[in-house]
Amino acid sequence: MIFNTALLAIGLAPLLASAQLSGTVGPTTSYATKASNKICNVLDYGGVADKKTDIGPAISSAWSACKSGGVVYIPSGNYALGSWVTLTGGKSTAIRMDGTIYRTGTAGGNMIFIEHTSDFELFSSTSKGAVQGLGYEFHKEGSLSGPRILRLYEVTDFSVHDLALVDSPSFHFSMDTCENGEVYNMAIRGGNSGGLDGIDVWSTNIWVHDVEVTNKDECVTVKSPAKNILVENIYCNWSGGCAMGSLSTDVDISDVLYRNVYTWSSNQMYMIKSNGGSGTVSNLVLENFIGHGNAYSLDIDQQWSSMSTVSGDGVQLNNITIKNWKGTEANGAQRGPIKVNCAADAPCTDVTIEDFAMWTESGSYQKEICNNAYGSGACLKSGSGGSYSTTVTVKTAPTGYSAATMAADLKTAFGTVSSIPIPTIPTSFYPGATPISALAGAQATSS
Repeated sequence: MIFNTALLAIGLAPLLASAQLSGTVGPTTSYATKASNKICNVLDYGGVADKKTDIGPAISSAWSACKSGGVVYIPSGNYALGSWVTLTGGKSTAIRMDGTIYRTGTAGGNMIFIEHTSDFELFSSTSKGAVQGLGYEFHKEGSLSGPRILRLYEVTDFSVHDLALVDSPSFHFSMDTCENGEVYNMAIRGGNSGGLDGIDVWSTNIWVHDVEVTNKDECVTVKSPAKNILVENIYCNWSGGCAMGSLSTDVDISDVLYRNVYTWSSNQMYMIKSNGGSGTVSNLVLENFIGHGNAYSLDIDQQWSSMSTVSGDGVQLNNITIKNWKGTEANGAQRGPIKVNCAADAPCTDVTIEDFAMWTESGSYQKEICNNAYGSGACLKSGSGGSYSTTVTVKTAPTGYSAATMAADLKTAFGTVSSIPIPTIPTSFYPGATPISALAGAQATSS
């Protein structure tokens, strides 16, 4: 099999990004090295691109043959996945998924589950590889009990990129207890319902960038425990929006940076959600956010009514910086652009809100709410302790709130009763920002 030089360069070396990361991320062995060692084509292990034959056993067999160092290759074509695959162990392995996998099985769990693996890469060399979950077949019956599309557990030194994950019956992509990972150049498109999370991460030293998410729940969300997480160039295009949580007991999250996040017609631009609980969130930066048409903008809510109360005085939030937010919210009188509602027995401390300019799309005023939150900016109170509650009514639009939109902003959400089309991975994820890495398909074409 012949590979061009651009493709061979994919995964050439682990990357060290700036800001919150603690070290390098990504595979430690290049794709070229893996491919030169061994290529396991699923067509040689019983796979058939007929959209009928279950490709699950072929993927598992190819993985077993290549997991000590090599490439599992899924060529272009349409495949059926009737039985889920659990890929365990292995080192210095890649899965090159250039075909489209359609869910045909109905079990719960995870369609693709990768665990206890290191120096790993999952990608499409054409940027056209996809998994079509056909979740609407569950959702139209009112069920969210179907499988997740992709879950990584205890995977280190890895990347996932240039793939589309579409219409999952449940969550789309979870990273659980992983380390040193990079996720980029992806499109996730789900139904317009809660419980269909885009990307959830509770891991260490993870870089997520240049990703578009459409759904009605989590866009890119950090859960506990997590440390050294960098999320940037994110396009929440008719989504639930980015978030942290929900947070429960013994929370341990630190050193998280979100920047260049564009949110359109979503539930929120960013939300931290809890109700009771314990533990800490520290060193969080939310910078360069643009929003339009969202129900909530900044929404820190430690009395989140959609979550049952858990034991504890509340999660301690400390050293939180929100800066350079622009755009508009749907209705600032009903849901103002700033809500910092912290627990009375665990007040938020060292919170900074600066360069925050948003205005309402409906009506002539908006509200800011701060409860038990200490720091500087907006309605925050100086100091560090004691309970208080304040609501500020703003009747004049702030200077500089006008912000760019994106050409691909959806006019309506995808429903839950019909098939959702597989998208093309975009080449722009935030106004004015160039993607950090070119699409793999573009690199291959230009070489």
